[in-house]
Amino acid sequence: MTLATLEHSAPLSSAEFATIDLERVTEVARRHGLIADFLRKEGYSALLLQCPVNYAWLTVGGGAVRGGSLPSLFVTPDARVVVCNNVDTPLIFEHDVAGLGFQLKERPWSEPRSVMIADLCRGRRVASDVPTPQTVDVGFPIQAMRLPLSLYDMSRLRTAGRLVAHAVEATARGLVPGRTEAEIAGELSHRLLKHSVWPERLQVLGDGRGRRFRHWSFAEQPVQKFGTILAVGRYQGLHVGAARTFSFGDPPPELLQDYERAALVSATGMFFSQAGWELFEVWNRVKRIYEKCGAGDEWRLADQADIVEYEFGPVSLMPTSEFRLFSGVPVFWHPSVGPVLMGDTILVTDRGAEVITPASDWPMVPISVKGVAVDVPGILVIPAVNGRATPRLT
Repeated sequence: MTLATLEHSAPLSSAEFATIDLERVTEVARRHGLIADFLRKEGYSALLLQCPVNYAWLTVGGGAVRGGSLPSLFVTPDARVVVCNNVDTPLIFEHDVAGLGFQLKERPWSEPRSVMIADLCRGRRVASDVPTPQTVDVGFPIQAMRLPLSLYDMSRLRTAGRLVAHAVEATARGLVPGRTEAEIAGELSHRLLKHSVWPERLQVLGDGRGRRFRHWSFAEQPVQKFGTILAVGRYQGLHVGAARTFSFGDPPPELLQDYERAALVSATGMFFSQAGWELFEVWNRVKRIYEKCGAGDEWRLADQADIVEYEFGPVSLMPTSEFRLFSGVPVFWHPSVGPVLMGDTILVTDRGAEVITPASDWPMVPISVKGVAVDVPGILVIPAVNGRATPRLT
């Protein structure tokens, strides 16, 4: 394999050099080792990674906020090679994977990448994470390598959770009646992006629109009475989600009733997300709560929870899912009842669920599940007279 060497036309200033994270370097090497073991065991010469999710995984967060076409990775037991065009090379090697031990296979931008891929695969037994000519699809085994999250990933996931939760809550605390859902979504997006969190999913469900449209995003309609804000953000490749509900003035009784039901479901789901449990076992507990609180058909109207990691939702909570939870698996719980959409990300641990999107300066409601208090975010009451948010329990 012929590798190109990148030469800069001019020296970089000290501000342009990427700082080398030694923990990240070690983590990249560990993941390369997993791939190398897989290749040797299965008898492959190399692994071709073309899915952005797996690029982010192997580079430990690379490609999170970069324009242009994402490169491919060609991995052998002894080398990891970035396959890209000449336009993207400087950005990739000076910022995305600087100092991480990747090599370069470069072609002009005017030449299709498929030509370069074909050259690399010719005469070799190559595995790939997506169906590609001259390769064998091994997407599922590669997906399995991404979990459980490493300690390094868990640290970044916690950072992501705090940033997403703060963005949602800070947006809600500053609201006044009459702002449109689109304006609220725009402010939320700004709060995320200024901390390098990429908005993957934004929902602003004003004045009960979530009752009919569970996957509503946002529109030019003003929010006059109450609403829910949800964000799923991607930070250094990892996904987390959070949702919070607010009310201008005292919440109407029907909103409180739906909130109480949704809070019970959310607390139950988070509590029973335990290591060693299969998802259908967790689901049985959740469904029982829907039925006990008089909302037996609500679960049929929307999805309830997703595994989140470098990919959002590689596994969803299904009534018959046999996916077994284990320590180091993040789950985004987002059950809904009527117009109320709950939302928090937890990390499964051997000691129980750890909330990754903790609330701050927000009313909390303790829910007792099997004698254990599970705190869930309450409804933030915003006095409608001046728009200033005064958190209080409802």
